[in-house]
Amino acid sequence: MFTNSHLRFGRLRRRPALKGSGDQASSQCSVWLSPLVRPSLSSLLSQSQTRGPEVWGSLLKMKLWIKTFSKTAARLLSTGVFIGCISGNGIAASKNKRQKHQLSRRSTYQALLDSVTTGKDSTKFHIINETTKVPLLAEVYGIEGNIFRLKINEETPLKPRYEVPDVLTIKPSTVRLISCSGDAGSLVLADGKGDLKCHITANPFKIDLVSEEEIVMSINSLDQLYFEHLQIPLKQRSTKENKEDTSIDASQEDQEDLGLWEEKFGKFVDVKVNGPASIGLDFSLHGFEHLYGIPQHAESHQLKNTSDGDAYRLYNLDVYGYKIHDKMGIYGSVPYLLAHKLGRTLGIFWLNASETLVEINTEPAVKYTLTQMGPVAAKQKIRCRTDVHWMSESGIIDVFLLTGPTPSDIFKQYSYLTGTQAMPPLFSLGYHQCRWNYEDEQDVKAVDAGFDEHDIPYDVMWLDIEHTEGKRYFTWDKKRFPNPKRMQELLRSKKRKLVVISDPHIKIDPDYSVYSKAKEQGFFVRNHEGGDFEGVCWPGLSSYLDFTNPKVREWYSGLFTFSAYQGSTDILYIWNDMNEPSVFRGPELTMQKNAVHHGNWEHRELHNIYGFYQHMATAEGLIQRSEGKERPFVLTRSFFAGSQKYGAVWTGDNTAEWSYLKISIPMLLTLSITGISFCGADVGGFIGNPEAELLVRWYQAGAYQPFFRGHATMKTKRREPWLFGEEYTRLIREAIRQRYALLPYWYFLFYCAHVAAEPVMRPLWIEFPEELDTFGVEDEYMLGSALLVHPVTEPKATTVDVFLPGSNEVWYDSKTFAHWEGACTVKIPVALDTIPVFQRGGSIVPIKTTIGKSTGYMSDSPYGLRVALSTKGSAMGEFYLDDGHSFQYLHQKQFLHRKFSFLAGVLINSCADKRGHYPTKCVVEQIFIQGLKKQPSSVTTHSSDGKEEPVAFTYCAKMSTLRLEKLSLNIGTDWEVHIR
Repeated sequence: MFTNSHLRFGRLRRRPALKGSGDQASSQCSVWLSPLVRPSLSSLLSQSQTRGPEVWGSLLKMKLWIKTFSKTAARLLSTGVFIGCISGNGIAASKNKRQKHQLSRRSTYQALLDSVTTGKDSTKFHIINETTKVPLLAEVYGIEGNIFRLKINEETPLKPRYEVPDVLTIKPSTVRLISCSGDAGSLVLADGKGDLKCHITANPFKIDLVSEEEIVMSINSLDQLYFEHLQIPLKQRSTKENKEDTSIDASQEDQEDLGLWEEKFGKFVDVKVNGPASIGLDFSLHGFEHLYGIPQHAESHQLKNTSDGDAYRLYNLDVYGYKIHDKMGIYGSVPYLLAHKLGRTLGIFWLNASETLVEINTEPAVKYTLTQMGPVAAKQKIRCRTDVHWMSESGIIDVFLLTGPTPSDIFKQYSYLTGTQAMPPLFSLGYHQCRWNYEDEQDVKAVDAGFDEHDIPYDVMWLDIEHTEGKRYFTWDKKRFPNPKRMQELLRSKKRKLVVISDPHIKIDPDYSVYSKAKEQGFFVRNHEGGDFEGVCWPGLSSYLDFTNPKVREWYSGLFTFSAYQGSTDILYIWNDMNEPSVFRGPELTMQKNAVHHGNWEHRELHNIYGFYQHMATAEGLIQRSEGKERPFVLTRSFFAGSQKYGAVWTGDNTAEWSYLKISIPMLLTLSITGISFCGADVGGFIGNPEAELLVRWYQAGAYQPFFRGHATMKTKRREPWLFGEEYTRLIREAIRQRYALLPYWYFLFYCAHVAAEPVMRPLWIEFPEELDTFGVEDEYMLGSALLVHPVTEPKATTVDVFLPGSNEVWYDSKTFAHWEGACTVKIPVALDTIPVFQRGGSIVPIKTTIGKSTGYMSDSPYGLRVALSTKGSAMGEFYLDDGHSFQYLHQKQFLHRKFSFLAGVLINSCADKRGHYPTKCVVEQIFIQGLKKQPSSVTTHSSDGKEEPVAFTYCAKMSTLRLEKLSLNIGTDWEVHIR
């Protein structure tokens, strides 16, 4: 039994060597099975006992203790999620008694419809638990754009419960809900149009979301609403109060026996002052089998049924070399789930920043039994159903129901709430070169020169923690980087940038100005005793800035000014790492849950949003540095819903193995559909030494993914692109050059993500929502609507099976120009230089025809157009251009948005948005048309002033392609090309 052992577990991520006898002793902390992990783990051991309204709560917390859990503990240890030794303290207390007691107390909630009040913004009513009789207050909001919001809170809590601030971009505009007729035990609320209705049933409490007389979603139909009320500690109650409230006291005594008020794990003690305060609610999605979202997990794109295993956990953690195909939380959390079926897409946004579990159970149609019959119910009988059970450790129930009905509608609805992807500076879409760590200025200079010597474009050099003076952020190591401005000027001379790291932990050192000033102003997170929280991270003993405090964020933003950050220039940008936050000797390598933040909120309430706030403050700091003129670039490891507003995200500490290359695709797809378009995975794998073939394949995949960075950990072999021999250098060069050629298309896609919330990297089901065969595809994806990419993710591959969707589509191989009709799987031969990319018929993709050392060298270089004709001989595309770095596109409308169309042999360049104006001398010098089945007799260009000129052309009858070269058509003006 692990319960009596003392097993050391040492897989601490990049743990520094620390001296002192206390360090050795403190490394032996207990594995803490957190309140939400317990029910998840218990499902591995006793599935039959985890169903019902009390699936979350004290019963399941205890079940893990009842069972022999040595195998589960061993598996957890092997994942690297938990550290320390297993302790058996208090495990045996009152187990069977507690289990029977909880089962006997199973109860339901009832809505008191006679308490309904309708205000300007919402409809309110009370819900009461039949056993405790303690009331809850429910509020239903109609929100502009087919969104419903449900909030459930204690009516009169002992103190306010945490409600997540700052994630919603604005206060959502509400739509007054109209009360329709219902029977005596129900209430029907409809939006103004009457298309959507909330049918509220009183007893037992349930809400059905009805669209066009069809129930699409039911809330609490499984009776799993759970709400633990804040309680006065037992010791503070008088004898008289105890006698008057024996039922609650008995429950409280049992909870204290179980350690739910005060949990001990090694040297850590987590005291819940007002007892356990968890919440939970179930949602039944009628007719839906395919669910997606709730990152971040190293898992498949389509969410799996959890009835036979772990629930999906949302809890931001520093997990070095995370296990793949695992539902345990890693660096970030977006509590947002999408469901899709033929004809409709739905979204559930659970706005809660505490530790959260999500259970998913799909019931096939044959198992679905109706409890009611009638016109609406009868339609449900033959359909499947997926039940989703959300459980959070604390806070309130605050959930947004996004009703679509299309994927595009869902993206707009979610972005209306949380914001769209920030418009990135153009350089950040180029290639980034990183390593932990480039040793010194000479190393940086040599690597920079290596790219030029081998004719490989790149845009950004990165420096990890070793560039600082003793891991003190906003400083430079004086021996390694004695003249950081000179180093930056070298990069500037080649129109390149520098990114440096800035983590949230601050070294405890009175002589370190960042620390001393923060301490003086009380800007650190506090421990539960009132002092500054202290934990170990890269610098050794550190305190952690309390980014939840607006004053701390404002102060931190000011640290990026040139006067404050000595040695920085305007080409320096920032990387936020370790901001889960990572605490090396904390429970699960993070901060204790009873640490205290601004407003006296405990860390448990807001853990998942901590990194979001650092990301926000950093982005704002870079904007302020430029007096509001320049776009920031900030990469963050930890994130939450809405992080897309502040920059980019990556998938963390992956491993140099083929399986990690493969899993990166569904991981990025999941991030993309949950609002975070600017995402990527470390090319080559952060941990370990990739073989040359794997490295090439990873560069080929990364070139067609939004954030493109090579990165490696300390003590791995150097892996700059030219270190594997000339042949592999050529292959990597070609992959990176393909990225740069497509930059005009990438930039347009990010503009669409910014203004219209359209994902850059898209699963096939987004583009083909009515094709069932696309719903489970995760080894290929769309870039925008025009390009299908199928990275090679297997070693020594000679062929790949590519699924080309769309029965009315035609697809063109971007390398060979061969074409296929859609709705089929094609076996494509692949050599090591092959990147399977296919252009969709009916699209026009703008490219750069000349590749420079960096994006800055390419601003005036000419463009080409790749035209792929549809089965009807037509095509459309768009182009977006601005200065690539400032906010003038937004404030002064200095941008160019053009539309290309090809129909009946005429290619037209016209204005797509007359609000924008941006002068450019850039020209289209090449046009390549695929799918032109007849050789033309003449080609002419027609300018807006009526001037007509003949054009030389090359036609290939075998491939049905037409090539026009040596053109000089200004990309920002109206013109036509006539093909006769």
